[in-house]
Amino acid sequence: MLVTDESSYARYSKLQQNDVPSLKWHILLDSPSSDFTKWNVLTAEMLKRHPVKLLPFDYSWAPEGAVIICFTSGTTGKPKGVTLSHGALIIQSLAKIAIVGYNEDDVYLHTAPLFHIGGLSSAMTMLMVGGCHVLMPKFDAESAVDAIEQYAVTSFITVPAIMASLISIIRHKETWQGGDTVKKILNGGGSLSHELIKDTSIFFHKAKLISAYGMTETCSSLTFLTLYEPMHETTSQSLQAFGVAGSKLIHQQQGVCVGKAAPHIELKISADASGHIGRILTRGPHIMLRYWDQTLTNPLNPNNEAWLDTGDIGSIDHYGNLWLLGRTNGRIKSGGENIYPEEVEAILQQHPGIASVVVVGIPDAHLTEMVAACIQLRENWQWSEQLSASNEEFLLSRKNLYQYCLENHLSRFKIPKTFIVWRKPFQLTTTGKIRRDQVRKEVMSQLQSLHSNL
Repeated sequence: MLVTDESSYARYSKLQQNDVPSLKWHILLDSPSSDFTKWNVLTAEMLKRHPVKLLPFDYSWAPEGAVIICFTSGTTGKPKGVTLSHGALIIQSLAKIAIVGYNEDDVYLHTAPLFHIGGLSSAMTMLMVGGCHVLMPKFDAESAVDAIEQYAVTSFITVPAIMASLISIIRHKETWQGGDTVKKILNGGGSLSHELIKDTSIFFHKAKLISAYGMTETCSSLTFLTLYEPMHETTSQSLQAFGVAGSKLIHQQQGVCVGKAAPHIELKISADASGHIGRILTRGPHIMLRYWDQTLTNPLNPNNEAWLDTGDIGSIDHYGNLWLLGRTNGRIKSGGENIYPEEVEAILQQHPGIASVVVVGIPDAHLTEMVAACIQLRENWQWSEQLSASNEEFLLSRKNLYQYCLENHLSRFKIPKTFIVWRKPFQLTTTGKIRRDQVRKEVMSQLQSLHSNL
């Protein structure tokens, strides 16, 4: 069965030229065309008018119980096709039902694309509980805000860039009713800054805000952390307590806290003898069967007993919380030391004058790599090239950012050697994650251009 709409007409026309023995039905979401003659054509209206009688099921399965090939977002390079099983999607859905609390009364807004594992797994969860789906052709902050109010949306998922764009639109509205209906927000794809958490708790004051850490290879979320839970009459006190203690819990010297593992998840740290920090490994029914272009001769997870290396570095504390330090392939080698960009970003992101930050390593003859921070300033803040620390309230400089990093216990060798004010949006993947590799390329290009003009 193939389901299309008019946007995929060109691809469908090419497909008609090929013989696909297994394809028997074509569901057309728009009005049928005379061109569609090769397969049996159904429309949504026809299905509604003529309900199909339930016949005895004759199941057919893809090899190994595979259900979908889902592509990674490609934040550090070319996207990879990940083969996932039916069981993995079901297990992930059950975890979201248990932890986030989705139910049949939910009105779920699809803010994330369905080709992304976060959007896909949440859609499957909502189908499992029988909730209502509100679909948008493509994410647009204004359309999303309108949909939340129009359809009394109760839940949606987000990434930091999406949340920031929603807050930006809501902040300038004269009236806002969405805060009374939204009850559950699940964030992924990166940690929210303290300012964004605070704004979310104000504009979505009845919503439980949960952050998840995971990846396509693990069929979405591995761990969950409640960032904010509204109290009936003590919201302000709850937020105040979070402001004092919560931000310190989430961002510490050992990285960013991403919460505890879901019930079906096994996690462990593969550390060397020198300490408790190491590579994050996971196993269980949630992990992928294999990458799409790998052969079938050596499947990754035949009995759910093989450990998958997530490619991330972190630690697990005495309470079972996972602390994320950074990506193995994203670390910066500077002066013989390993520096993880995410650790530096987590510190700088808390500064009231910084709206967004991306830390990259750039080649350096002396240090091998030098730490560079690309920062976007908040409204009303200005940048000064003066080396001396400034006492002006809304002025940032290299000197006071260096001092800020020291005060927040960031080791001196991890503090960026150069700060670049980024005056345009960071390039994003289709799922709203920042393309760190593209930022690095642009920084290097700017520096090379600067040197050539000297």
